[in-house]
Amino acid sequence: MKLAYWMYMGPAHIGTLRIVSSFKNMHALMHAPLGDDYFNVMNSMLERERDFTPVTTSVVNRHVLAQGSQDRVLNNIRRKDREESPDLIVVTPTCTSSILQEDLKNFIERASISTSSNILLADVNHYRINEFQAVDKTLQQIVEYFCNSETISSVEKTEEPSVNLIGFVALGFHSTHDYQELQRILKSLNIKINVILPEKCTVEQLKTLPKAWFNIVPYREVGLMTAKYLERNWNMPYVSTIPLGLVETGKWVKNIESLLNTSSLCKSKVNFTSFVQKQTFFISQAAWFSRSIDCQNLTGKRAVVFGDATHASTITKVLAREMGIFVACSGTYCIHDNLWFTEQIQGFCDEIIITNDHAQICEMIERIDPTAIFGTQMERHVGKRLNIPCGVISSPVHIQNFSLGYRPFLGYEGTNQIADIVYNSFTLGMEDHLLEIFGGHDTKLTSPVTSETDIKWDSEAQEELNHIPGFVRKKVQTNTERYAKTLGVNLITLDTFYSAKENLESQKS
Repeated sequence: MKLAYWMYMGPAHIGTLRIVSSFKNMHALMHAPLGDDYFNVMNSMLERERDFTPVTTSVVNRHVLAQGSQDRVLNNIRRKDREESPDLIVVTPTCTSSILQEDLKNFIERASISTSSNILLADVNHYRINEFQAVDKTLQQIVEYFCNSETISSVEKTEEPSVNLIGFVALGFHSTHDYQELQRILKSLNIKINVILPEKCTVEQLKTLPKAWFNIVPYREVGLMTAKYLERNWNMPYVSTIPLGLVETGKWVKNIESLLNTSSLCKSKVNFTSFVQKQTFFISQAAWFSRSIDCQNLTGKRAVVFGDATHASTITKVLAREMGIFVACSGTYCIHDNLWFTEQIQGFCDEIIITNDHAQICEMIERIDPTAIFGTQMERHVGKRLNIPCGVISSPVHIQNFSLGYRPFLGYEGTNQIADIVYNSFTLGMEDHLLEIFGGHDTKLTSPVTSETDIKWDSEAQEELNHIPGFVRKKVQTNTERYAKTLGVNLITLDTFYSAKENLESQKS
């Protein structure tokens, strides 16, 4: 059972709760047993938000199993309507409570008679879809509920170019900083932000979505279904290029330019070429840094990339195309988006892996033994165990990736952030050596620290290992122990040490 292991994505109801909690004056009612209600803990612990609406849980317990939950659900809906008067109450079961096969739709219809709030049942398959798919589906459902021909009689487009930013959701990876950076860029292009969706969006703002000229969807995981709905029903085009890295951000700006120039609303042609050049050479430091001595030292280094489809694909391109780093393997846990992902990174890496099994990723990293990892918090844990540095570039993450400071990943400021993460993730050339000289490391260990606890070193082999400079000693130690393990040897002697060296040199040649 997947729930018994680490998961890259939560179950479907977590996606629904993230969307509802992102809106202003909306409330989520979760029909579930205790244990499924950990979203409130996640939100309060990770999202540095002073004011957020907690999710209400309509608890399924043994009494509910015996008597039915209709009265409990109705009472909770009425109570929330009376206490908070939300514009919308979204009721969602979980994969656990869905087993009961209760008619929640009927419960909602009955509750609507005696409440003033709008009530909506989250229309997602809790057995078959994951958190990201539920995020996308729930957002589209809410937009469709308030933004349709029955609720909006007529639409008048804005005079000046305007856009909706879609996909900035609670617990998103650096999403608050990302939309601030996109706001900065769009303001420089004289494009007005109409609505940021769903971050702090109200129902009244939802009804103004069609006023914008077009939509921007910077993440693959959330917003595409909404953008396609608005395009289909309101004739609104959208830009789905991911503005991450110098090349892709430039493409993103030029796609906006092309969209404006082909729009009947645009009174005069626009040209953003000079803007892209200025941002590339003066705002972003990544172009200069990629040509510096420091970055050139990284050329040819082996890296592994793993994360969601958005960040893993674009970071792979940045490493291979903009920084000259060899990507041995790139992958994503977004199995539902595997075709798009594979198409995007084809030719940028040697190997592609698509799985949501963290153990498989761990085995892959051990096999490749890269110089650095760029992944999620889970890969960071793997890197700690294997003594391989890891830069976190995708959710799931811990508290350190919900920074108080300004750290976008998208746009031109985002390129600086990514360059810093990449550079700082690699072991600096003389760092370990200098730390050893100045007493930063405990150099008096009689036996090497190793993940292979059953492998020992004799005194001669240990002395030979100590003669190796500190900044490469750990690497030599790991390679030797790995070689000894393949031979079934538990004690590394001088002969084993030299044999491992010869074996490694023959592999390289």
